[in-house]
Amino acid sequence: MNQIAIDVGNTRIKYGIFNGQNLLEANQVQNLPELADKITQYKVHNGIISSVRHLKQEFLPIPRKIIWLTPDMSVPITNNYGTPQTLGMDRLAAVTGASFLFPDQDCLVIDAGTCITFDFINREATYDGGSISPGLDMKFKALHTFTGKLPLVEQAEKDEVPLTGRNTIECLKSGVLNGTLAEVEGIIKKYKQQFPNLITVVCGGDASFFEKNIKASIFVVPELVLIGLNRILNYNV
Repeated sequence: MNQIAIDVGNTRIKYGIFNGQNLLEANQVQNLPELADKITQYKVHNGIISSVRHLKQEFLPIPRKIIWLTPDMSVPITNNYGTPQTLGMDRLAAVTGASFLFPDQDCLVIDAGTCITFDFINREATYDGGSISPGLDMKFKALHTFTGKLPLVEQAEKDEVPLTGRNTIECLKSGVLNGTLAEVEGIIKKYKQQFPNLITVVCGGDASFFEKNIKASIFVVPELVLIGLNRILNYNV
């Protein structure tokens, strides 16, 4: 029996088709109606949606049974977040996915998307929280928007990470990219001081950038949120 997990982020809509725990296909679409063909093709029986946006449910090609992930739903981890109603459901799904893939391990989950979120789940599968920071594109856009003359660094220009910029674009890239790398490595280091056997799992649109440039040992799992959503779905059906 096939099922679908849908992660509606700030800039992307990602989906995964699963059979039990097996991921059959993962990709992204521009809008929810585009999933109609996939639901028909795979004979999807049920599904789960996590969204950080307000969606109109009637626009979704709904399979026989769909679950909208909410703070009140049962999950296979202990959620000790102080304000669960304000917690992004993608963050909850990501730590659930990490706990499933790395059971009995202390895990730091870094979702590098529009924002960079850091979330810690311990080896007892208890989640307390983490932190939120601006993502790479948000930092570049802020520098362009809130100044008079600084240009916008485009997505495609993040490949090279100069230390000493020799022109304005390189200076912007050096500040944002090296600054963010130092931030991420510094936070990983702080967690490892408290949890020496820490496993760091990275997902999100900029995960490949950190995979190429970060010095710390990390596991990049692009489908982490989808895996966590599927785990929550299986826990509730």
